Amino acid sequence: MKPLYRTVLAGVMAVALPAMAQAAQAISTANVNLRAGPSTQYPPVLVVAAGSRVEIFGCLSSANWCDVGFSGYRGWMSGSYLQTQYSSRRIYVDPDYYGQLGIPVVTFRVDNYWDRYYRGRDFYRERDRWRRAPPPPPVWRRDGPPPQFVPHRDGGPPMMRDHDPRRGDFRPGPPPQFDGRPGGPPQGQPPGQNRDPRRPPPPPCAPGDPACVAR
Repeated sequence: MKPLYRTVLAGVMAVALPAMAQAAQAISTANVNLRAGPSTQYPPVLVVAAGSRVEIFGCLSSANWCDVGFSGYRGWMSGSYLQTQYSSRRIYVDPDYYGQLGIPVVTFRVDNYWDRYYRGRDFYRERDRWRRAPPPPPVWRRDGPPPQFVPHRDGGPPMMRDHDPRRGDFRPGPPPQFDGRPGGPPQGQPPGQNRDPRRPPPPPCAPGDPACVAR
């Protein structure tokens, strides 16, 4: 019975292992820089052409960046540019699918990674300045809702809609009032309308009267 069990187990392992290895394969969806760390601020290693196949060795849990291999080189690519096959359809590599795709969660340290893969690179001499890694970008979910726009969030006055007489919602306001201050009557008002009614009108001037001043 034991030899039969071992034979069946060996057959299952032989089928499962290639499937797991195939799950870590992905395709680049654009011409993307293979970087020396999980951020666009790290130095580029080379350009991975669109449609190229890469092997995923692991991805970060805090950001959608993956440690990949391409044409004998190692580096990091954003999962937003990596597609893989899952349930008979292509999906982008996303933290929600790491487990289903068989992708392990890994960490990144400049000393360990650069000592192993970048000793011959020019930027290896500057590894001290890269020990303080730049903060990773927030994880982006492709199926998440788009950002909502909420107007008047800054506390300003609400936007007023213009009145249009053609819509039937126009209501004329009261006519402008003139308080009699200097500056003349409002436009369109005949002269003399703003005169104080309590003040008597000036007497008429007789022709040739020196006390009469033209008004």
